[in-house]
Amino acid sequence: MSNSVQAIRGMNDLLPETVAYWQWVEDVARDVMDSYGYRELRLPLLEKTDLFKRSIGEVTDIVEKEMYTFDDRNGDSLTLRPEGTASCVRAAIENGMLHNQVHRLWYAGPMFRHERPQKGRYRQFHQIGAETFGMEGPDVDAELILLTARLWHELGIDDVRLEINSLGTVETRNAHRKELVTYLRDHYDALDDDSKRRLEQNPLRILDSKNPDVQKIVASAPSLLDHLSDESRDHFERLQAYLDDAGIEYEVNPCLVRGLDYYSRTVFEWITSELGAQGTICAGGRYDGLVEQLGGKSTPAAGFALGMERLVELVQAQNPDAVESPIDAYLVCLGDAAQSLGIKLSEQLRSQGVNIICHCGGGSVKSQMKKADKSGARYAVILGDDEIQAGEAGVKFLRETGEQQQVMFDALADILTKD
Repeated sequence: MSNSVQAIRGMNDLLPETVAYWQWVEDVARDVMDSYGYRELRLPLLEKTDLFKRSIGEVTDIVEKEMYTFDDRNGDSLTLRPEGTASCVRAAIENGMLHNQVHRLWYAGPMFRHERPQKGRYRQFHQIGAETFGMEGPDVDAELILLTARLWHELGIDDVRLEINSLGTVETRNAHRKELVTYLRDHYDALDDDSKRRLEQNPLRILDSKNPDVQKIVASAPSLLDHLSDESRDHFERLQAYLDDAGIEYEVNPCLVRGLDYYSRTVFEWITSELGAQGTICAGGRYDGLVEQLGGKSTPAAGFALGMERLVELVQAQNPDAVESPIDAYLVCLGDAAQSLGIKLSEQLRSQGVNIICHCGGGSVKSQMKKADKSGARYAVILGDDEIQAGEAGVKFLRETGEQQQVMFDALADILTKD
């Protein structure tokens, strides 16, 4: 048995071939965020544990089972962030960003939850999130959905569908809760153990159960939509009108409740059928009470988070040609003189905007050409004694048809960067 040190279960390495897709998705996401006026915020990985207990809810799987929590040397309870919204709200309050202000913010980075690793779900996972503050109407809810729809388009993916729901207000949920609990108690024996536990603590979460037997029961449960106040119903209907006008297809799912306690009114999820059971790639909604809950003044807020692992996997499946090699050329060096000049020539070409790998380590022409091809470069630049004497290099096409040509050193950059 090997005694080598291995990665922690559920915390995976991202190898260069995969990282190229991550970088491309991140660049596209940044461009889309910029086009809507969202500004990037960078947040710490560690927060005080109380932040997540107060925001996510103590009676949730995340807080009860999944958070990476420990006492530091000062005896303070700290937690690796399991999600980004609470940290973003904390930062906005702490830095005085909310009083009589409107903000559109976004962030990206790793999150941590100790759950059973499976395809598309890991203990260290990555999210891109967006949060808005100071806007209470359904127009910004629609904007968040339109932003994500534009992102799917720019990424070249189309196997996604949108589900929306309204959770109303706290008063709405309290009225619905009474009817829901009565209904579920009449079906108590058919509930699984997890649902029985939630029945006393957070019955709304039973609606989000993934157990097929429980799903059959909740299909006939009292609907939260029937309990919406006139104001919440108007908010939800106006949101649907905005989406209809924009040509966004969606399905109203009364069982969509999200896994975090802070949501109110609008909630939504983007789902794909290509990733098996872990089909949600983006989710969000409105959380108007969270700022006040965390010590700030009452501020309307809404946002979303998307899972990078699942999104990259979807891009690789639906748009595999999106990522091209950044390498323009691979310099094949034949002999000591070519190696010496090749290092200098490569530096000159990089200063002229050429991305070039200069071969190191010697080897035959055949072995170097194999490495040139494997690098993904468009061209092989061949440098030997004859080329040095003539002040030129051979340029061979690696990705397209074309005759090998001899090019003077001072004209190489123009050839190698030609589209």
